[in-house]
Amino acid sequence: MSAGRGTARLRRGQGATTAAALTATLGLAAASWVAAVRLMNGMDMGAATRLGSFGFFAAVWVAMMAAMMLPGAAPAVVRHAQASGRLRAVPLFAGPYLAVWALAGVAVYVLYRPHGSFAAGVVVIAAGAYELTPLKRHFRRRCRDSAGSGFGFGLCCAGSSAGLMLMLVALGVMSVTWMCVIAVLVLAQKLLPAKAAIDVPLALAIAGLGILIIIAPASVPGLTPPM
Repeated sequence: MSAGRGTARLRRGQGATTAAALTATLGLAAASWVAAVRLMNGMDMGAATRLGSFGFFAAVWVAMMAAMMLPGAAPAVVRHAQASGRLRAVPLFAGPYLAVWALAGVAVYVLYRPHGSFAAGVVVIAAGAYELTPLKRHFRRRCRDSAGSGFGFGLCCAGSSAGLMLMLVALGVMSVTWMCVIAVLVLAQKLLPAKAAIDVPLALAIAGLGILIIIAPASVPGLTPPM
């Protein structure tokens, strides 16, 4: 009897930890969406977007990454919290995970320049091609299965989503619309297993969008700032 009661208490404790970890992760993601949308208001100029000061961009980028990436990372965060049995495992895992994306933001700030539709189209085509590479499949599998540490998990997920994030940067790094589109794709790829029947058409659609941008940039809403 005592063993049974102990098991029941353990399960209740794990259930409480799971609920608290999930609530904290998704709550932070929701708050980050609000912050990102407010910060990005009036900044979107499509491919010609300027990033502003480093401090401003850092605030926007971290809010964007928390909003876009935490929902897909929630299962890994929950598993980590369950394994440790403590809620403090949530920031200890999510913090290093977001640090990887913050470092990616530094690279974006250093390398990014306002650009034209041709450059945007080329990057989008490259993003579509990356979706079909073995490297993408490797990182995607690791991103779904691995949760050893927040930093290592972040590296795998960054490798998995690199093409999609480059697509966001090329089309409008301050665009809420493209942010939503890429966030949905990232979430689906983190939570769903890879299937050629879905992944190949998606990659071809992305490449097709890139070709359309090069041929007829005016047909893609928001790509170029209004005259």
